[in-house]
Amino acid sequence: MRSALLAALICPPLFCAALPLAGHAEDAPAPKLGPNAVLLSTDNAYLRSSPAPDYWALSSFVKPQFTTSACGVASVTAAVNGLAGLPANAEDTVMSQPELLDLVGDDTWKAISAEGGDGVKFEQLVEYASKAMAARGLNDSVTIFHPADSSPTPTSDQGATLREWLAANEASASDALLVYFNQGVVTGDWDGPHVSVIGAYDAAADRVLILEVDQEWYTPYWTPVDVLLEAMLKPTSAEHGVLEGQTGGLVRLAL
Repeated sequence: MRSALLAALICPPLFCAALPLAGHAEDAPAPKLGPNAVLLSTDNAYLRSSPAPDYWALSSFVKPQFTTSACGVASVTAAVNGLAGLPANAEDTVMSQPELLDLVGDDTWKAISAEGGDGVKFEQLVEYASKAMAARGLNDSVTIFHPADSSPTPTSDQGATLREWLAANEASASDALLVYFNQGVVTGDWDGPHVSVIGAYDAAADRVLILEVDQEWYTPYWTPVDVLLEAMLKPTSAEHGVLEGQTGGLVRLAL
C-alpha cells in the first residue's frame, strides 16, 4: 500500500537541490532485501522437491497491483482466479483487478484501491474477499487468523497456530491464504501495511513463500515464520492515516 504517502514524503525542490555538506559522504545505497527475505529465484529447491500445490495453482495468477494502493484487490484477484482456474472457453479472459472491482460493485473498495487511496484495513480485506468469492460464484468460505485478537496469548502459541494454518494450506490447492503484514519487517525497507499471497510453506526450514503483488519493487521471496508473525503483529504507525493501529493476519479463501 505505497499510496499518496510516498508523494508527501518527497522533499521540497529547494531542499532536494541542496548540496551535501563538506565532509559528509553520501549514504551508500541500501540492499534491495534485508536479511529476513530470500529471493525465490536464488532459492527454489523446495519447489523442485515438494508438490507445493498452492504455488503451482496460484503463482501464474499473481499480477502486479494495478495502483500503489491496490495490494488488497490484487491479492484477492489472484486468489479467486487461482481457485477458479483458467476459464474453459477461448473467448473468456482471466479476470483483471479492475474487472473484479466492477463485478463486486463496492464503491468503498474501489475508492481505497484507486491511485492515492487509503489502502485496505484488515477487516475490510476479509469483507471484500468474501464478496469476491460470492461474486465469482465460488463457495463463500472465508476464515481468518488475526493474532492481535489474542494478544494475551503467548507469542509461542500464536506461532504454533500460524504454523498449523500454513501446514493445512500447504496440503492442497483447495484454498488460498492472503497475508496482511508490515512489509518492512520482512523486506527491511518500507514501513507500512501490505497484502500479498502465500505461495508455499517449507515446514522443514520453517519459512513461508510470499508471492508479491508489489512487483514494482519485489519478486517472490521466502521469510521465516517468526518474522512473518512479527510483521503481522506490528501496528501501523500514525503516518498512514486511517490505517493507524492496523495489525495483520491471514485470510483463508476455501472452496
